[in-house]
Amino acid sequence: MAAPVVHTDVAAPSVPRVVAATRTLKAYVAVTKPRIIELLLVTTLPTMVLAADGWPPVWLMVATLIGGTLSAASANTFNSYWDRDIDALMKRTQNRPLVTGAVSPRGALVLAWTLGVVSTAWFYFVVGSPLATLLSVVAILAYVVGYTMILKRRTPQNIVWGGAAGCMPVFIGWAAVTNSLAWTPVLLFLIIFLWTPPHYWPLSMKFRKDYANAGVPMLPVVASPARVAREMIAYAVAMVAVSLVLVPVAEMTWIYAGVALGFGVWFVAGCVALRRRIRDGRKKLGEMRLFRDSIMYLTAVFAAILADPFWPDALTVWQP
Repeated sequence: MAAPVVHTDVAAPSVPRVVAATRTLKAYVAVTKPRIIELLLVTTLPTMVLAADGWPPVWLMVATLIGGTLSAASANTFNSYWDRDIDALMKRTQNRPLVTGAVSPRGALVLAWTLGVVSTAWFYFVVGSPLATLLSVVAILAYVVGYTMILKRRTPQNIVWGGAAGCMPVFIGWAAVTNSLAWTPVLLFLIIFLWTPPHYWPLSMKFRKDYANAGVPMLPVVASPARVAREMIAYAVAMVAVSLVLVPVAEMTWIYAGVALGFGVWFVAGCVALRRRIRDGRKKLGEMRLFRDSIMYLTAVFAAILADPFWPDALTVWQP
């Protein structure tokens, strides 16, 4: 009788290693906060199209978006490293990789520096714009040093001034195309700058106790909800005004003007509704709905900016 054949699965021992490697890779990606990066890229491409008055070269668009991703990932990883003590105290962030131990502090720091150096070299040698390279470095420093290390733990206005770092992609995108700056990217910068408080403060209101427990003086922690809502309305109104100033400066079309005004009024109305719910003493304020609406507003406005150069010149509002 023939001896029974014994099957040995030589690949089996490698399966756990593959799973572990995949988990580690996902943890390192999570440290870079990819959702924030996506939002930054939403503003970069439309700015490049507006700067070129049409589609820039494909290689330039791809190269700039890659460089912007690397730069933002570096800044976010530095932020994750520096804020790991805060994240451990907040329920919303207790599962982040540096808190759970999925990524070591040393590993995060090595990744942050590597991404920063590679992004700088990428902008200089691949994108080929010294000004975009400089602006990328400034964006990293503004977010890491200005916001994370200095402002975040010291002032209720942290997100106002620290949020300026999140506006830098429009400067970088414009400089990648023109290797210069102009009033148009300044206005785009201001739209995002004024958008940031009414975008982030609803989230801070929702997780007010988390920020208070961690000792982070976000405005909703140290001020009354009514005051926060009033300031959100003021920022939102100013944001809409700046978005309309862009019409004559950049010679935008009626279509962009309609989108900017329509979505702007809609978003301001959302801020006013939040103020009304606070005044009426309601328990459910709908902060997260307004937070999501703010993302929809910015996406719609920059989508209109992206499409604007392709509409007929006859639709231009302000023709010289």
